[in-house]
Amino acid sequence: MKVTSAQASKMLKKLQIEYNHLLRLEDKTSTFLAAVGEDVESVRPAYSYEETRTKATKLAADIRKIKHAINVFNTVTVLPGFNMTIDEALVFIPQLTAKIGRLNGMKSVLPKERQEIYGRSSTNLIDYKYANYDIAKAESDFYQANDTLARLQLALDSVNNTELMEIEL
Repeated sequence: MKVTSAQASKMLKKLQIEYNHLLRLEDKTSTFLAAVGEDVESVRPAYSYEETRTKATKLAADIRKIKHAINVFNTVTVLPGFNMTIDEALVFIPQLTAKIGRLNGMKSVLPKERQEIYGRSSTNLIDYKYANYDIAKAESDFYQANDTLARLQLALDSVNNTELMEIEL
């Protein structure tokens, strides 16, 4: 079947929920307690080892196939305008986010700022902290990185919602 990456991700989430539910249900029904003298059959929950194992095996296989298809898609699909694969972009996004955070702090620094040092005995000395870089350049780089991140996320969204991949289930 041909699906987009976004559709494959939704399918994967649904299968994972179904798989986890099956395992939780198995935990609750594969064993049970009965009191001495109680009719065991009257409290036995419905459970089939064979059916449950068959369903779990099929779900696990489908989950693997979808994850593999998404991984292959991510390693071969190049994002337009970025000359990098989705896989590379997924590494680049947190790097870029960290860079934006750092630049946000650097663009907010004053060129010269008085430092108050607590615990120092009173003296007439005043310490100043000086920016040792071009604050305007840090601000420009901050906005440029923000713009790059936004464009990258939009390119990723576009590809994930339009490009098709083949999944054999």
